Amino acid sequence: MTTFNNDVDIASHDGSAVGLKLAGTLITSTAAELNIMDGVLATAAEINRAADVSTRLIAAGGTLAVTVLAHDGKTIALDTAAGSVCTLPSATGSGARFKFVITVIATSNSHIVKVTTTDIMVGTINSAADDADATRGWITAATSDTITLNRSTTGSVTRGEWIECEDILSGVWAVRGMTTSTGTEATPFSATVS
Repeated sequence: MTTFNNDVDIASHDGSAVGLKLAGTLITSTAAELNIMDGVLATAAEINRAADVSTRLIAAGGTLAVTVLAHDGKTIALDTAAGSVCTLPSATGSGARFKFVITVIATSNSHIVKVTTTDIMVGTINSAADDADATRGWITAATSDTITLNRSTTGSVTRGEWIECEDILSGVWAVRGMTTSTGTEATPFSATVS
């Protein structure tokens, strides 16, 4: 056996073949398998974020500071009867995408998704109204930065309502979604941050 240091050995592991051991563990991978990451530009955190299915659904709780590292590509459950408030990270044009789904109808306060700093939202949310066969479409204004689902006129009436926010440009979130509303339906968009 040839020992290069305390962690790397070249040794005969079955009496007939020579193999490489790292910290006492025989390496059985082929060169192609070991080189599979050659040319990959993703970081370990990015690979984990894309491939880890164990945390696809994230509970928002009362408040959640959304981050690209922890929440990109995930579904965030608006899951608190007292309302969940989710704050998006600064938009940089990263393409990060977050989906928010109502799993618990708020019974006090509102479910809210808003930007941070001076970011704005662009896009539309459609709402199924409580009048027969009626759907309303709401378009962002130039200064929209907040979506408020107030348990009646602007949404948070039915579990399964959803909103998706995508970081498309520096300072800009593209939004789309489907909600249900009652009474005199109103836009869920407002400017409360900047």
